[in-house]
Amino acid sequence: MPPLAAKITGVTCYVPPRVLTNAELEKMVETSNDWILERTGISERHIVDKGVAASHLATEAARELLEQKRVTPEEIDLILVATVTPDMLFPSTACLVQNNLKATRAWGFDILAACSSFVYALTVGAQFVAAGTHRKALVIGVDVMSSIIDYTDRATCVLFGDGAGAALVEPTEPGEEGILDFHHDIDGSGGCYLYMPAGGSLHPPSHETVEKRMHYVHQDGRQVFKYAVRRMTEGPELLLKRNGFEASQLDLLVPHQANQRIIQATAERLGLDDSQVVLNIGKYGNTTAGTIPIALVDVLSCGRLKKGHLVMLLAVGAGYTTGGILLRWAY
Repeated sequence: MPPLAAKITGVTCYVPPRVLTNAELEKMVETSNDWILERTGISERHIVDKGVAASHLATEAARELLEQKRVTPEEIDLILVATVTPDMLFPSTACLVQNNLKATRAWGFDILAACSSFVYALTVGAQFVAAGTHRKALVIGVDVMSSIIDYTDRATCVLFGDGAGAALVEPTEPGEEGILDFHHDIDGSGGCYLYMPAGGSLHPPSHETVEKRMHYVHQDGRQVFKYAVRRMTEGPELLLKRNGFEASQLDLLVPHQANQRIIQATAERLGLDDSQVVLNIGKYGNTTAGTIPIALVDVLSCGRLKKGHLVMLLAVGAGYTTGGILLRWAY
C-alpha cells in the first residue's frame, strides 16, 4: 500500500505524581521486589489519587501537547481517545476531553482495543488526515488501570500503572514520509485469557458480580505471554517485508510495555540489539493504551529518537488484538 499522507508532529505524556513501589506492594500482597523484577522488569508505577479519572490524565497530556506545538484548541478537528478505563460508559471520554479543552470545532470518539488501543487510534486518525478531510487529529492513549486491578491478586496487581500520552497527527508535505504502513488484526478466540468479566450487558453490575470480584482484570499469564511473543514477532516481519526493509534497518522498535520478558524475547527473535528497542516498563509498569506514547516521549527526551528514523510501533492486547505501525519520524 502507498504511504499515508499523515505524520506525527508532536507527542507528550502525563503520569500522576503518586508512585507505587515494589516495596509498598510487598506490604499489600504476598510478593517481593525480587519476584516482581525477575518476572516483569517493573520497579515502580504511577497511580492516581481517588477521584482522578482517565479524562483528567488525557486532558493534562493534551494541554501540554497543544502548548508545546502552539496549537489552539479551536484548531483541532478530531479527538480520538484510546482507553479501556473510560470515566464512564457514556458520554465518551473523548467528549469529556473535548469539553475540558474547549475544542469547539472537534468531533471524536473512544477506541477500545486494550493494549493495542493507541496504535489502532493512531491509524484511524491518520486515515482521516490522509484523506484530506482533517488537518489536525489529536490521538490520546490513556488508562487508569488501578481502577480495575485487584490488589489482592499478585499476578496482576504488580503489572499495571496509570498514565496518558497524546500525539498530534497532521498532513505530510509533498515528498515527505510519515506513516508508511500498518497491519492490525484480531483473534477473538483468545478473549477468555485476558478480560474483565463484568460491567457490560452480559454481566451488569450487581452485588453478586462485586462479591465475585468480576470487575477486575483476569489473566492467564502463560497463554498471554506465548501469544504476545509470537504475534509481536510476526507483525514486524510482515510489515518490514511488505515495505522492503530488514529488521537491521529499524532505528527503533517501540513495543507496548507489557512485560520485560516479552519485549526481550521479541527483540531476540527479530535479531534486534538493545539500542534498537525501547524498554521503559521499569518506571511506569503497563499503562495499557498509554505505554507507547509515554515511551516515545522518553526516547525523544534522551535523544534516541530523531527526525528521519525508521520506527515501528507494536502492540498485542486483550481480545486478542495486534497492531503495528511503520513510520518515518517527522520531527
